[in-house]
Amino acid sequence: MSKAEEAIRSFSGNYNCAQSVLSVFSPELGLDRKTSLKVATPFGGGIAHMDELCGAVTGALMVLGLRHGMFKDEDLAAKERTYALCQEFAVKFKSRNSSLKCTQLIGLNLSIPEDYEEAKEEDVFNQVCTKSVRDAVEILEELLEQSNS
Repeated sequence: MSKAEEAIRSFSGNYNCAQSVLSVFSPELGLDRKTSLKVATPFGGGIAHMDELCGAVTGALMVLGLRHGMFKDEDLAAKERTYALCQEFAVKFKSRNSSLKCTQLIGLNLSIPEDYEEAKEEDVFNQVCTKSVRDAVEILEELLEQSNS
Protein backbone atom coordinates (compact mmCIF):
# COMPACT_ATOMS: atom_id res chain seq x y z
CA MET A 1 0.00 0.00 0.00
CA SER A 2 1.38 3.42 -0.94
CA LYS A 3 1.88 6.14 1.68
CA ALA A 4 -0.95 8.15 0.09
CA GLU A 5 -3.32 5.18 0.35
CA GLU A 6 -2.21 4.54 3.93
CA ALA A 7 -2.80 8.20 4.85
CA ILE A 8 -6.25 8.17 3.24
CA ARG A 9 -7.12 4.98 5.11
CA SER A 10 -6.04 6.67 8.34
CA PHE A 11 -8.11 9.74 7.47
CA SER A 12 -11.12 7.56 6.66
CA GLY A 13 -10.99 6.40 10.26
CA ASN A 14 -11.19 9.02 12.96
CA TYR A 15 -7.80 10.65 12.43
CA ASN A 16 -7.57 14.19 11.08
CA CYS A 17 -5.62 15.37 8.03
CA ALA A 18 -2.50 16.36 9.98
CA GLN A 19 -2.40 13.07 11.87
CA SER A 20 -2.90 11.09 8.67
CA VAL A 21 -0.05 12.80 6.83
CA LEU A 22 2.48 12.90 9.68
CA SER A 23 1.86 9.35 10.88
CA VAL A 24 2.70 7.67 7.56
CA PHE A 25 6.15 9.30 7.52
CA SER A 26 6.89 9.14 11.24
CA PRO A 27 8.57 5.71 11.44
CA GLU A 28 11.27 6.67 8.95
CA LEU A 29 11.82 9.95 10.80
CA GLY A 30 12.39 8.36 14.21
CA LEU A 31 8.98 9.22 15.61
CA ASP A 32 6.67 6.46 16.76
CA ARG A 33 3.10 6.42 15.42
CA LYS A 34 1.48 7.08 18.80
CA THR A 35 3.56 10.22 19.37
CA SER A 36 2.97 11.48 15.85
CA LEU A 37 -0.79 11.03 16.23
CA LYS A 38 -0.78 12.88 19.54
CA VAL A 39 1.42 15.75 18.32
CA ALA A 40 -0.66 16.30 15.18
CA THR A 41 -4.07 16.14 16.90
CA PRO A 42 -4.51 19.94 17.35
CA PHE A 43 -3.71 20.71 13.73
CA GLY A 44 -6.72 19.12 12.07
CA GLY A 45 -9.64 21.11 10.73
CA GLY A 46 -7.72 24.30 10.07
CA ILE A 47 -5.93 24.08 13.45
CA ALA A 48 -8.57 22.90 15.91
CA HIS A 49 -11.44 24.20 13.74
CA MET A 50 -10.12 27.77 13.93
CA ASP A 51 -10.28 28.63 10.22
CA GLU A 52 -6.53 28.44 9.67
CA LEU A 53 -4.01 26.34 7.76
CA CYS A 54 -5.17 23.00 6.31
CA GLY A 55 -4.25 20.02 8.49
CA ALA A 56 -2.72 18.13 5.58
CA VAL A 57 -0.40 21.08 5.09
CA THR A 58 0.58 21.33 8.76
CA GLY A 59 1.22 17.59 8.84
CA ALA A 60 3.47 17.93 5.81
CA LEU A 61 5.36 20.85 7.33
CA MET A 62 6.00 18.76 10.45
CA VAL A 63 7.42 16.00 8.25
CA LEU A 64 9.77 18.46 6.56
CA GLY A 65 10.82 19.81 9.94
CA LEU A 66 11.54 16.34 11.27
CA ARG A 67 13.57 15.46 8.19
CA HIS A 68 15.51 18.68 7.68
CA GLY A 69 14.84 20.97 10.64
CA MET A 70 17.35 22.88 12.70
CA PHE A 71 18.34 21.34 16.03
CA LYS A 72 21.71 23.00 16.64
CA ASP A 73 21.71 26.67 17.59
CA GLU A 74 24.32 27.54 15.01
CA ASP A 75 22.83 25.54 12.12
CA LEU A 76 21.07 28.39 10.36
CA ALA A 77 21.59 26.65 7.00
CA ALA A 78 19.29 23.82 8.12
CA LYS A 79 16.69 26.36 9.19
CA GLU A 80 16.81 28.15 5.84
CA ARG A 81 16.78 24.88 3.90
CA THR A 82 13.70 23.76 5.84
CA TYR A 83 11.97 27.08 5.16
CA ALA A 84 12.78 26.76 1.45
CA LEU A 85 11.38 23.21 1.30
CA CYS A 86 8.24 24.32 3.14
CA GLN A 87 7.78 27.19 0.71
CA GLU A 88 8.24 24.81 -2.23
CA PHE A 89 5.67 22.47 -0.68
CA ALA A 90 3.23 25.38 -0.30
CA VAL A 91 3.61 26.43 -3.93
CA LYS A 92 3.01 22.89 -5.17
CA PHE A 93 0.05 22.33 -2.84
CA LYS A 94 -1.55 25.62 -3.87
CA SER A 95 -1.07 24.78 -7.55
CA ARG A 96 -3.14 21.63 -6.99
CA ASN A 97 -5.66 23.06 -4.53
CA SER A 98 -5.69 26.88 -4.93
CA SER A 99 -5.22 27.56 -1.21
CA LEU A 100 -3.48 26.47 1.98
CA LYS A 101 -6.36 27.54 4.19
CA CYS A 102 -8.90 24.99 5.37
CA THR A 103 -11.95 27.23 5.00
CA GLN A 104 -11.07 28.19 1.43
CA LEU A 105 -10.48 24.56 0.50
CA ILE A 106 -13.73 23.19 1.88
CA GLY A 107 -15.88 26.27 1.37
CA LEU A 108 -17.13 26.28 4.95
CA ASN A 109 -15.81 27.76 8.18
CA LEU A 110 -15.42 24.94 10.70
CA SER A 111 -15.29 27.39 13.59
CA ILE A 112 -18.99 28.06 12.98
CA PRO A 113 -21.03 25.15 14.41
CA GLU A 114 -23.62 25.31 11.62
CA ASP A 115 -20.90 25.18 8.96
CA TYR A 116 -19.24 22.26 10.71
CA GLU A 117 -22.53 20.35 10.77
CA GLU A 118 -23.10 21.19 7.09
CA ALA A 119 -19.63 19.91 6.23
CA LYS A 120 -20.43 16.60 7.89
CA GLU A 121 -23.85 16.36 6.26
CA GLU A 122 -22.50 17.21 2.80
CA ASP A 123 -19.59 14.74 3.18
CA VAL A 124 -17.13 17.57 2.52
CA PHE A 125 -14.37 15.93 4.53
CA ASN A 126 -14.45 12.83 2.36
CA GLN A 127 -14.75 14.79 -0.87
CA VAL A 128 -12.25 17.60 -0.29
CA CYS A 129 -9.99 16.58 2.57
CA THR A 130 -9.15 13.17 1.13
CA LYS A 131 -7.71 14.93 -1.93
CA SER A 132 -5.72 17.31 0.28
CA VAL A 133 -4.25 14.38 2.22
CA ARG A 134 -3.33 12.56 -0.99
CA ASP A 135 -1.79 15.68 -2.53
CA ALA A 136 0.21 16.47 0.61
CA VAL A 137 1.68 12.97 0.76
CA GLU A 138 2.50 12.87 -2.96
CA ILE A 139 4.19 16.28 -2.84
CA LEU A 140 6.13 15.29 0.27
CA GLU A 141 7.37 12.10 -1.36
CA GLU A 142 8.57 14.11 -4.33
CA LEU A 143 10.32 16.72 -2.17
CA LEU A 144 11.90 14.16 0.13
CA GLU A 145 13.20 12.16 -2.81
CA GLN A 146 14.70 15.31 -4.36
CA SER A 147 16.27 16.37 -1.08
CA ASN A 148 17.93 12.96 -0.68
CA SER A 149 19.66 13.29 -4.06
